[in-house]
Amino acid sequence: MLTPIISIRAFVGIASVLLSLLPLGCARTPDKNSTLDIKLYQTWELQPGDTIGDRPVLGGLGDISIALKGNNVYAPFDGQTQIDQHRCLVFSSADVPAYLFRLCGLDNPQTGEVSQGDTIGKGDLLQFAALRKQPNGTWAIVEPAKAILERTLKKP
Repeated sequence: MLTPIISIRAFVGIASVLLSLLPLGCARTPDKNSTLDIKLYQTWELQPGDTIGDRPVLGGLGDISIALKGNNVYAPFDGQTQIDQHRCLVFSSADVPAYLFRLCGLDNPQTGEVSQGDTIGKGDLLQFAALRKQPNGTWAIVEPAKAILERTLKKP
């Protein structure tokens, strides 16, 4: 029987401290061609963008895996999209200013300003993560609301 290296309580404490080191949210409109650098300080060895053999890792902590089977993904609100350092699409909106949504695994994602219902990408497997802005300005990965996922998967 394997014993854990650290307890769950210790891990949660370490994760909380590391998440408090995340940068503040963006203050300006992102450039359509710029790369968004969201630093998630986690202790997981594998991160989106890494490879195992010749296969890319598409998701990690907090991601919800959804089989798209080639179907489109839509902007759940009016907003902005950018590519992050792991080649994932990051969606932000004034309608939900305390949240960012990270979508990994999309083919030819749409970047820049988008309107609710616009196609922002498609693919075979979507890795979706919701990030919630904390009172101190840092970001934490949280469980996404089912209604947000539905808006992302179905054209209004």
